[in-house]
Formats: sequence, structure tokens, C-alpha cells
Amino acid sequence: MIAQPNMALTHRQKHGAYRRKLMQDIKRDKWLYLLMLPGLVYFVLFKYLPMYGIVISFENYVPFTGVAGSEWVGLKWFKYFFSSPSWSRYLTNTLILSLMNIVFYFPAPIILALLLNEMRSLRYKKVLQTLLYVPHFISIVIVVSITFVIFGSSGIVYKLTEQLLGHPIKYLSDPGVFRWMIIGQTIWKETGWGTIIFLAALTNVDVQLYEAAMMDGANRFQRLWHITLPAIRSTIVLMLVLRMGSVLDTGYDHLILMANPLNRTVSQTLDVFVYDQGLGKSGGNYSYAAAVGLMKSVVSVIMVVGSNKIAHALGEQGLY
Repeated sequence: MIAQPNMALTHRQKHGAYRRKLMQDIKRDKWLYLLMLPGLVYFVLFKYLPMYGIVISFENYVPFTGVAGSEWVGLKWFKYFFSSPSWSRYLTNTLILSLMNIVFYFPAPIILALLLNEMRSLRYKKVLQTLLYVPHFISIVIVVSITFVIFGSSGIVYKLTEQLLGHPIKYLSDPGVFRWMIIGQTIWKETGWGTIIFLAALTNVDVQLYEAAMMDGANRFQRLWHITLPAIRSTIVLMLVLRMGSVLDTGYDHLILMANPLNRTVSQTLDVFVYDQGLGKSGGNYSYAAAVGLMKSVVSVIMVVGSNKIAHALGEQGLY
């Protein structure tokens, strides 16, 4: 009974010491915390506060009555989605596009960064990097418009294909070609921008390792395989873990712009479904759209945690 006050006092002392150390750290690094403030405010305003809207996934939400006044329906909209005959099509299209993104797009910035790193002329390297970054800043609307001009029925690629093969390939309407068009546009638009992180990781590679390997007779490919790739392996794993968090995100704007009645069987994904139910031609069903969006978010969290545990099991640091 006598030791309890002493234990409580010790706890208070530790808490006070922690607070004093925290205040000292803030005072010492005040400018760094000040730089962090805009990003923190952004996440609070646009990421955390809107999470209150998750409640409408379990309601029959009516805008005029608000969140508090809408009828609580529990898991109705989740059951309604999985009882729909078309839910498997939306999920399948989403998973196929996501898998193609991981297989074909994710390695593209890594390969391009390795190629740029091998360039000896710094001048040409900077010019090439600038040209590769430009497509990232082009609106997806412009990208789709360019695609229509080049691959449309009067486009140069369409006519050239018709002359070479004897028959045209309907790039914009054939369901079998649609997904490859989406992946191709993504690779062209984002690969250059994605090299930034990997090029930054490559700057940490010790040049002396290359020199020692050259002295031992290692060729360029051997230096790449045994020095460069292991040096950026942790960055690759980290980016892959983050990518798994968006495995169900395909982007509705890109797909809506490229969709037409002939390729609708493969262009309908979960993102397109959420947009269609919330704001599209079937719009107004906010609770239904929010329920599907919440389901996507839950799956994303599970994928991030699971892939991070796998990374730890393989000896990598992972995300956290």
C-alpha cells in the first residue's frame, strides 16, 4: 500500500520528463515542424475529417435530412452489392487492370531509372529526364484525345495496321485491346515521373563499390545485378507495399473517357461504379456508392498490412 503512491509519482515524473523532452525537440526543430504544418493541415482537412462521411454507408442517406437525420440501415448496401449479378464483373475488371498495372507499369520506372543511371553524359541525361517528366503534367483528357487522333478510325496507327495486316484493329472499341490501351497510356504518362524516387535512391550507392567491382572484372550487367539492384531493393519493396494499398483503385476519369458501348464489358470497374452511383447517370444513391468505396478502403488497408508483414518475413524493412 505504501509503494503505490511512489509508483504513481514515478509515472508522473516520467510523463513530465517526456513532455519536457518533447518541448525541447519542438523548440530545437521548430522550423522543420513549421514546414510540416501545411502537409499536416492538408491531411486533417481533406483526409481525416471527411472520414465522418463513412457513416452514410450504413444509412439510407438523404441530403435534405443530413447524416444525423437519415435512416440507419446497417449492412443493407453491402448485401445489396454482393447480391447484384454484376458485382463479379466489376471486381474482375478491377483486379485484372490492377494486376496488369503491377506487372507492366510498376517495373517500368525502375527499369528506366536504371537506364538513366547508366548514362555517362550528364547534359543528355538532364535533357532526357525533363522530356520524360513532361507527360505527367499533361491532363488525362489530352492524353485520351491524342489517343483518339492516333488510334481512331482515321488515325495513322489504325491505317498503318490495316495496310500491314490487311485488316484493321479496332483499338478503341475492341474489348481485348482496351486494357492494353489503358496500361500503355499509364506507362507513357507516369513512367518518367516515377523514376524520381528510384533515381534518388540510386544516388546513395557508393561509387567505390562500382570501382572495386570493375577492378575484379565485373561487367556492366554484373555491377547492375550485384550492386545497383540490392542497393535500391528496400525502396522497391517500400513502393510495392504502397502500391498494394491501391490495388482496387483504377481511376474513374481515365476509364470513363476511354469507355464506349463496345468495350463496356471490360471498362466497368469499382471506381466507375462508385462514380456512376454517386454522381453519374445513376447518381443520387450516395449510400450505395459510399458502401462500395468503404469496402475498397478496407481491402486496401488489409493489403498494405499483409504485404508489409510479407516484406518483414522476407527480411525487408517494409513500410513500418
